[in-house]
Amino acid sequence: MEHVNERRNDTFFAMTSRMKYIERWALMRNSVKENISEHSLEVAMIGLCLANLGNIRLGKNYNTEHLAVVAMYHDCTEIITGDMPTPVKYENEDIKNEYKRIEKRAAFRMLNKLPDDLRPVYENIIIPDDLDKDSKKIIKAADKISAYIKCVEEENNGNSEFRCAKESTYKAIVELDCEEANIFMKEFIPAYSKNLDEL
Repeated sequence: MEHVNERRNDTFFAMTSRMKYIERWALMRNSVKENISEHSLEVAMIGLCLANLGNIRLGKNYNTEHLAVVAMYHDCTEIITGDMPTPVKYENEDIKNEYKRIEKRAAFRMLNKLPDDLRPVYENIIIPDDLDKDSKKIIKAADKISAYIKCVEEENNGNSEFRCAKESTYKAIVELDCEEANIFMKEFIPAYSKNLDEL
Protein backbone atom coordinates (compact mmCIF):
# COMPACT_ATOMS: atom_id res chain seq x y z
CA MET A 1 0.00 0.00 0.00
CA GLU A 2 1.35 3.43 -0.97
CA HIS A 3 2.29 5.82 1.83
CA VAL A 4 0.24 9.04 1.70
CA ASN A 5 3.30 11.29 2.08
CA GLU A 6 5.22 9.83 -0.86
CA ARG A 7 5.59 12.04 -3.92
CA ARG A 8 2.91 11.48 -6.56
CA ASN A 9 3.74 12.64 -10.07
CA ASP A 10 0.34 12.00 -11.60
CA THR A 11 -1.94 14.33 -9.63
CA PHE A 12 -1.16 17.81 -11.05
CA PHE A 13 -4.17 17.99 -13.35
CA ALA A 14 -6.53 16.55 -10.77
CA MET A 15 -5.28 19.31 -8.45
CA THR A 16 -5.63 22.10 -11.01
CA SER A 17 -9.20 20.97 -11.75
CA ARG A 18 -9.97 21.95 -8.15
CA MET A 19 -9.53 25.63 -9.04
CA LYS A 20 -13.29 25.69 -9.58
CA TYR A 21 -13.83 25.08 -5.86
CA ILE A 22 -11.83 28.09 -4.66
CA GLU A 23 -14.14 31.09 -4.39
CA ARG A 24 -12.97 34.67 -4.73
CA TRP A 25 -14.20 37.74 -2.86
CA ALA A 26 -14.79 35.79 0.34
CA LEU A 27 -15.25 38.92 2.48
CA MET A 28 -17.90 40.41 0.18
CA ARG A 29 -21.60 39.75 -0.35
CA ASN A 30 -21.71 38.46 -3.94
CA SER A 31 -24.78 38.39 -6.14
CA VAL A 32 -22.95 35.83 -8.32
CA LYS A 33 -20.10 33.70 -6.95
CA GLU A 34 -16.80 33.69 -8.82
CA ASN A 35 -14.15 30.96 -8.55
CA ILE A 36 -10.48 31.11 -9.51
CA SER A 37 -11.00 28.87 -12.53
CA GLU A 38 -13.45 31.38 -14.05
CA HIS A 39 -11.25 34.29 -13.02
CA SER A 40 -8.09 32.71 -14.47
CA LEU A 41 -9.69 32.14 -17.87
CA GLU A 42 -10.82 35.77 -17.96
CA VAL A 43 -7.35 37.00 -16.96
CA ALA A 44 -5.81 34.89 -19.75
CA MET A 45 -8.26 36.29 -22.30
CA ILE A 46 -7.68 39.89 -21.19
CA GLY A 47 -3.92 39.35 -20.95
CA LEU A 48 -3.85 38.03 -24.51
CA CYS A 49 -5.75 41.10 -25.67
CA LEU A 50 -3.42 43.47 -23.80
CA ALA A 51 -0.37 41.77 -25.30
CA ASN A 52 -1.88 42.00 -28.79
CA LEU A 53 -2.68 45.68 -28.23
CA GLY A 54 0.94 46.20 -27.24
CA ASN A 55 2.30 44.39 -30.29
CA ILE A 56 -0.12 45.78 -32.86
CA ARG A 57 -0.61 49.37 -31.68
CA LEU A 58 2.43 50.15 -29.54
CA GLY A 59 5.25 48.36 -31.35
CA LYS A 60 5.97 45.95 -28.48
CA ASN A 61 7.18 42.38 -28.90
CA TYR A 62 5.26 40.29 -26.35
CA ASN A 63 5.20 36.51 -26.58
CA THR A 64 1.41 36.61 -26.59
CA GLU A 65 0.66 32.89 -26.29
CA HIS A 66 3.13 32.30 -23.45
CA LEU A 67 1.87 35.35 -21.62
CA ALA A 68 -1.74 34.13 -21.91
CA VAL A 69 -0.84 30.66 -20.60
CA VAL A 70 1.06 32.15 -17.64
CA ALA A 71 -2.01 34.30 -16.92
CA MET A 72 -4.22 31.21 -17.08
CA TYR A 73 -2.18 29.55 -14.33
CA HIS A 74 -1.41 32.71 -12.30
CA ASP A 75 -3.63 31.76 -9.34
CA CYS A 76 -3.25 27.97 -9.41
CA THR A 77 -1.33 27.97 -6.11
CA GLU A 78 -4.53 29.12 -4.42
CA ILE A 79 -5.67 25.49 -4.61
CA ILE A 80 -3.24 25.07 -1.70
CA THR A 81 -3.24 28.52 -0.09
CA GLY A 82 -6.84 29.58 -0.69
CA ASP A 83 -7.69 33.06 -1.95
CA MET A 84 -6.33 35.52 0.60
CA PRO A 85 -8.33 38.76 0.54
CA THR A 86 -6.38 41.70 -0.89
CA PRO A 87 -6.69 43.91 2.24
CA VAL A 88 -5.04 41.14 4.27
CA LYS A 89 -2.41 40.17 1.68
CA TYR A 90 -1.20 43.76 1.33
CA GLU A 91 -1.71 44.91 4.95
CA ASN A 92 2.05 45.48 5.35
CA GLU A 93 5.37 44.48 3.79
CA ASP A 94 5.94 41.62 6.24
CA ILE A 95 2.64 39.93 5.37
CA LYS A 96 3.11 40.61 1.65
CA ASN A 97 6.61 39.10 1.63
CA GLU A 98 5.64 36.08 3.73
CA TYR A 99 2.67 35.40 1.48
CA LYS A 100 4.99 35.49 -1.56
CA ARG A 101 7.15 32.85 0.14
CA ILE A 102 4.04 30.74 0.87
CA GLU A 103 2.96 31.05 -2.79
CA LYS A 104 6.42 29.96 -3.96
CA ARG A 105 6.33 26.89 -1.70
CA ALA A 106 2.82 26.10 -2.97
CA ALA A 107 4.08 26.41 -6.57
CA PHE A 108 6.78 23.81 -5.94
CA ARG A 109 4.25 21.53 -4.25
CA MET A 110 2.13 21.76 -7.39
CA LEU A 111 5.12 21.12 -9.68
CA ASN A 112 6.07 18.05 -7.66
CA LYS A 113 2.79 16.50 -8.79
CA LEU A 114 4.06 16.31 -12.39
CA PRO A 115 6.20 13.67 -14.13
CA ASP A 116 9.85 14.74 -14.37
CA ASP A 117 9.73 15.20 -18.16
CA LEU A 118 6.78 17.62 -17.99
CA ARG A 119 7.91 19.56 -14.93
CA PRO A 120 10.29 22.01 -16.73
CA VAL A 121 7.50 23.06 -19.11
CA TYR A 122 5.07 23.82 -16.30
CA GLU A 123 7.73 25.37 -14.09
CA ASN A 124 8.23 27.95 -16.83
CA ILE A 125 4.48 28.66 -16.66
CA ILE A 126 3.86 28.63 -12.90
CA ILE A 127 7.20 30.26 -11.95
CA PRO A 128 7.95 32.14 -15.20
CA ASP A 129 11.48 33.49 -14.69
CA ASP A 130 11.69 34.38 -18.38
CA LEU A 131 9.01 37.10 -18.26
CA ASP A 132 10.28 40.65 -18.56
CA LYS A 133 8.96 43.53 -16.46
CA ASP A 134 6.46 44.67 -19.09
CA SER A 135 5.00 41.17 -19.51
CA LYS A 136 4.58 40.84 -15.74
CA LYS A 137 2.83 44.20 -15.74
CA ILE A 138 0.46 43.00 -18.48
CA ILE A 139 -0.57 39.99 -16.38
CA LYS A 140 -0.99 42.19 -13.28
CA ALA A 141 -3.10 44.61 -15.31
CA ALA A 142 -5.25 41.78 -16.70
CA ASP A 143 -5.78 40.49 -13.15
CA LYS A 144 -6.88 43.94 -11.96
CA ILE A 145 -9.11 44.49 -14.99
CA SER A 146 -10.84 41.16 -14.31
CA ALA A 147 -11.44 42.29 -10.73
CA TYR A 148 -12.79 45.61 -12.01
CA ILE A 149 -15.16 43.78 -14.36
CA LYS A 150 -16.46 41.74 -11.42
CA CYS A 151 -17.18 45.01 -9.57
CA VAL A 152 -19.02 46.42 -12.61
CA GLU A 153 -21.09 43.23 -12.93
CA GLU A 154 -22.01 43.29 -9.25
CA GLU A 155 -23.07 46.94 -9.52
CA ASN A 156 -25.12 46.06 -12.60
CA ASN A 157 -26.90 43.48 -10.42
CA GLY A 158 -27.81 46.18 -7.91
CA ASN A 159 -25.15 45.16 -5.39
CA SER A 160 -23.54 48.24 -3.83
CA GLU A 161 -21.15 46.04 -1.82
CA PHE A 162 -18.50 46.38 -4.54
CA ARG A 163 -18.60 50.18 -4.88
CA CYS A 164 -15.43 50.86 -2.86
CA ALA A 165 -13.66 47.85 -4.40
CA LYS A 166 -14.46 49.23 -7.84
CA GLU A 167 -12.94 52.60 -6.98
CA SER A 168 -9.79 51.15 -5.43
CA THR A 169 -9.34 48.66 -8.29
CA TYR A 170 -9.69 51.42 -10.88
CA LYS A 171 -7.06 53.43 -8.99
CA ALA A 172 -4.75 50.39 -8.94
CA ILE A 173 -5.12 49.98 -12.72
CA VAL A 174 -4.27 53.65 -13.30
CA GLU A 175 -1.27 53.42 -10.97
CA LEU A 176 0.13 50.51 -12.99
CA ASP A 177 0.81 53.05 -15.76
CA CYS A 178 0.16 50.37 -18.37
CA GLU A 179 -0.75 51.87 -21.74
CA GLU A 180 -2.30 48.62 -22.94
CA ALA A 181 -4.58 48.51 -19.89
CA ASN A 182 -5.59 52.13 -20.42
CA ILE A 183 -6.60 51.33 -24.00
CA PHE A 184 -8.63 48.30 -22.86
CA MET A 185 -10.39 50.31 -20.15
CA LYS A 186 -11.31 53.07 -22.60
CA GLU A 187 -12.38 50.92 -25.53
CA PHE A 188 -13.83 47.73 -24.04
CA ILE A 189 -14.98 48.31 -20.46
CA PRO A 190 -18.07 50.43 -21.33
CA ALA A 191 -19.66 47.40 -23.02
CA TYR A 192 -19.69 45.52 -19.70
CA SER A 193 -22.54 47.75 -18.54
CA LYS A 194 -24.74 46.68 -21.44
CA ASN A 195 -27.30 43.85 -21.30
CA LEU A 196 -27.34 40.95 -23.77
CA ASP A 197 -29.74 42.67 -26.20
CA GLU A 198 -27.48 45.74 -26.31
CA LEU A 199 -24.29 43.83 -27.09
